Amino acid sequence: MRDRASIGTQPRRRTRIARLIVCAAAGIVTACAPSHGAISTDSDSSPATIEVAQPGVLPPQRAQSNVPMRRLAPGERPPQFVLFSFDGVGVTPNWDMFLEVAERVDARFTALMTGLYFLTDENRNHYHGPGHEPGQSAIAFGGNSDDVRTQIDYLNRTWLAGHEMGTHYVGHFCRGGGYNGDRWTTQDWIHELDQFFALMTNWRTNNDLHDGPDLLFGPDVVRGGRTQCLEGQLPHLIPAWHHHAMTWDSSMPASNPGLNWPQRIDGIWEFPIPFVYSPVLRQRQTALDYNFWVTFNKAKEQPETAHRARELTKQTYDYMYRRAFDGNRAPLVIANHFNTWNGNAFNPATADFMAEVCDNPETICATHADVAAWMDLQDPAVLAHWQQLPATAVDEHR
Repeated sequence: MRDRASIGTQPRRRTRIARLIVCAAAGIVTACAPSHGAISTDSDSSPATIEVAQPGVLPPQRAQSNVPMRRLAPGERPPQFVLFSFDGVGVTPNWDMFLEVAERVDARFTALMTGLYFLTDENRNHYHGPGHEPGQSAIAFGGNSDDVRTQIDYLNRTWLAGHEMGTHYVGHFCRGGGYNGDRWTTQDWIHELDQFFALMTNWRTNNDLHDGPDLLFGPDVVRGGRTQCLEGQLPHLIPAWHHHAMTWDSSMPASNPGLNWPQRIDGIWEFPIPFVYSPVLRQRQTALDYNFWVTFNKAKEQPETAHRARELTKQTYDYMYRRAFDGNRAPLVIANHFNTWNGNAFNPATADFMAEVCDNPETICATHADVAAWMDLQDPAVLAHWQQLPATAVDEHR
């Protein structure tokens, strides 16, 4: 592999983030810096509280983007982008694991927030999903007041570490759950996003919470997301995305096998969920953790098989990376959840992959928004050339 300088970037410096969430009103700082092994799933995620002697302590600076924002010259090879994202981002030890691994290898990921986690269970009626009664949802709400405060702490840690905050919408209504996303109109999607941003903005008022840290970012930072169960029709979704100033999406399953460069559809960059060949499975596979589980054992909880599921997932990611890096350099979309399915088989596989590739030369593990902005900078003719290159990871030969 060529040195990173050959693609016009500078070696990335390790930025050790002082993970401190400032609570100015209370005069304290919450230190959220658990020390974990890179791929361990055993963690104590309880934040420690440190008293601050002097009031008015300035909050820490957010880590900068790791994507060099410049236009490449014709004939210059693009970096190999890898885009990690996590649907829902509820608090589990897996969140700590990915924050630690990402910091170690200077990776960035996209945290796709679920609006339900901004509400305690008893305040669920503040959410009114399209075609459903107030307080209804297909998944759980945010728990109790302490759970919501912890969620805010983790979102702040993630934001300060330089990761992107996106949306996973709110009610998670999928096929079989009544009026679901595939049936929603543009007005339904606008309403769902209105609900998401209102829950995000009004989390204190909705839950009558007056203590703990503030959320350190606002709705303006949310530039894209992923719909529940990859549902929704583009003609209905795109106007809703424009209504909320979105620039990218990653909800659509790939329309063709293999890895290709993203396309812009009516002003929105679409990062599809890959459908690629897996040598270990000897078939094409949707590269999403839940889909790996379905292929592996029909989504049955069999913790004793976790090691094998972890291996086949990681080997598929490895194949995707090698084919793209040596071929068309199409950005890799690695879509995950923090769920501990099948004995937590899939998050460690993703963490293993992140730890191995994100520090490689000519490789940048970046956010969706940064890659979208980077593509906007490129010469349209050069970008069109990349988009027309043959797909990779199509089969065992390509």
